[in-house]
Amino acid sequence: MSQQIPVAPEAVIETPLCEDGTHAVTQDLAYQRHAIVNVVFYGPPGAGDRGWVLVDTGIVGSKAAIVTAAARRFGEGARPAAIVLTHGHFDHVGALRDLAQLWEVPVWAHALERPYLDGSAAYPKPAPEVGGGLMARLSPLYPRAPVDVSDWLKTLPEDGAVPPMPGWRWIHVPGHSVGQVALWREADRSLIAGDAFVTTAQESAYAVAVQEPELHGPPMYFTVDWPAAHASVKTLAALEPERAITGHGRPLEGAALRDALQVLARDFERVAVPEHSRYIGAPATAEDGSAYPDP
Repeated sequence: MSQQIPVAPEAVIETPLCEDGTHAVTQDLAYQRHAIVNVVFYGPPGAGDRGWVLVDTGIVGSKAAIVTAAARRFGEGARPAAIVLTHGHFDHVGALRDLAQLWEVPVWAHALERPYLDGSAAYPKPAPEVGGGLMARLSPLYPRAPVDVSDWLKTLPEDGAVPPMPGWRWIHVPGHSVGQVALWREADRSLIAGDAFVTTAQESAYAVAVQEPELHGPPMYFTVDWPAAHASVKTLAALEPERAITGHGRPLEGAALRDALQVLARDFERVAVPEHSRYIGAPATAEDGSAYPDP
């Protein structure tokens, strides 16, 4: 199990549940937890049809809760301008095809993530041998087949822009997945980190249930390139974010977040890298957007 980086209590963004079923982080950022994972709503309340963006789509079965929250937050029948994906693991694309079809909305992702989103490639096998709890042990049962949203799929531009999110840029943060991205808004130093780092011990079912805030590297059982994952954490720590919403766990903010992130970047090999994983010393890779090898 990964070792946690403790965070001071003042780092936790206290976000009571809103009437729309989300937790507001800023005036135009909110998240909703779907069992083991978070989705993010970007846009001010009342933004209306095509006036907002959904980041990731949760696990299978998340569609109804997402649609209900969107209607309450942005207006009845308000469709997003786009869905933006941090990456395509099963817990981030569970409702993707249903929502893309319902809303007739573009789906933006990194070029290297396309094989897992156009039906052409499965993710590599997980690494349950990392240990740490029930979530890791059960990982061979998690879906890793690709979804096919090729009818709506668009590739994020090389210049770092996020077309449906003016003022934001994407940052390539591979390691957990070859095409994972984080989203960064310089104006207020807001970070949507995906699974580059998380704020709960995602390998442990107990930790996932209680959501005790602490900083961890990416979920170990799906991480396929540990040197790249370390480099990605260094990249995000160098941004010195004011707040971070991660794919798993509660959002954090302030100096305590930055301090913990610097410690994670410094001590990553000791606290985040498991003692055993099929990918230690033999990372899965993708070349020219092709599929990961399947060990």
